[in-house]
Amino acid sequence: MRLFYIGGIGRSGSTLVERVLNELPGVCGLGEVAQVWDNGVRDNRRCGCGAAFRDCPLWSEIGEYAFGGWDNVDLARITWLRAVVGQTRHVGLLAAPRLGERRRARLIEYVDYHARIYAAAAAVTGARVVVDSSKDTALAYGLRWAGPADLRILHLVRDPRGVAYSWMRRVHDPESDTDVAVPRFPAPRCALTWSGHNAAYDLLGRLGRRRHGAVAGRLVHRMRYEEFLADPPGTAGTLSRLAGLPQTGLDLSYLSGGEVELGELHSVSGNRMRFTTGRLALRIDDAWHTGLPAAARRTLTGLCAPLLRRYGYHRARPPEPSASETAEIGPETDDRLKV
Repeated sequence: MRLFYIGGIGRSGSTLVERVLNELPGVCGLGEVAQVWDNGVRDNRRCGCGAAFRDCPLWSEIGEYAFGGWDNVDLARITWLRAVVGQTRHVGLLAAPRLGERRRARLIEYVDYHARIYAAAAAVTGARVVVDSSKDTALAYGLRWAGPADLRILHLVRDPRGVAYSWMRRVHDPESDTDVAVPRFPAPRCALTWSGHNAAYDLLGRLGRRRHGAVAGRLVHRMRYEEFLADPPGTAGTLSRLAGLPQTGLDLSYLSGGEVELGELHSVSGNRMRFTTGRLALRIDDAWHTGLPAAARRTLTGLCAPLLRRYGYHRARPPEPSASETAEIGPETDDRLKV
């Protein structure tokens, strides 16, 4: 089993990228596995298939295979482990060349809860590749130490001005049939959060994978979201290669004419488009050019300037698509802002 982990920051397009990968043979997308404990096991929220988490046949099978049933999961223990090793503030410690014995034991235990879900999903579906779009930075660092042996991380980047603008909108909550206000964060906080998380994935890429105390091979591949919509079939082919899928006979016909044909995704967290099936038009959301207040745009551009240049974004406008890095859909893209 290979784990394909999508990292970055919320509202960067991970739900759409996962949906596209999920349509490929041998791939099982699980949405944001880091949120399964709260949204699924505790709150029994709806899966992307429409059923409540505990009524979803796939998640029921996964829970039975991994834990003998979801009732056997110690949520209090997971919550405590997340507090002591699984938060963003722990990234600096997890980036160290060595971990103390107690911290390492706790990290292994914390990551193992997630790894058991990945292994169970592969076993019950027969998938060769399991996709986790959690974006959780601390979990990504934990997987480097104690995750599945075959781990690939996609560092998904979107223009911070588009990310910030996305957080200003009201969105429809399909689970309550109401419009909800997305928490609004000041431009400086958005800029610093965007820079911090993306810099952490840059560092993770330089650190590489640790296996038995040694660094082993390239771990992180970066992709700009804007490039995906510029060439969805071409980028889907790139993603399939990164995921290690066979290229002979690869069928990307579900991506054509600026649209994608989406099947079911069993996700209990993420953007509301996880509930969408059928044909979906792909389009670049560049409303921030006119909708983002000028002062906020200047703040975001100034504070994010070093990484804007590093990722190929022009200071004043988004980069021209180049055919091999990443994209965006509709009026919004992903879930909560993780800080």
